Amino acid sequence: MIAPEWIGWVATGAFASSYFFKDARTLRAIQGVAAMLWIGYGLFIRATPVVVANVIVAVAAGYSAWRPVK
Repeated sequence: MIAPEWIGWVATGAFASSYFFKDARTLRAIQGVAAMLWIGYGLFIRATPVVVANVIVAVAAGYSAWRPVK
């Protein structure tokens, strides 16, 4: 079984790695994936603030990554 702290560490690594991408869409997409990992972590440890904060981040990242570029 995966320990919950490993989910948090993977999420942290994913989020931090997003800053190494030059393309803004890629950065935001990876941040969205990291937020989804944080949501899983928050659910696993039953931390509502972690879940709510990262739902907001995931939605914002997803919207900004996939909206049409003007």
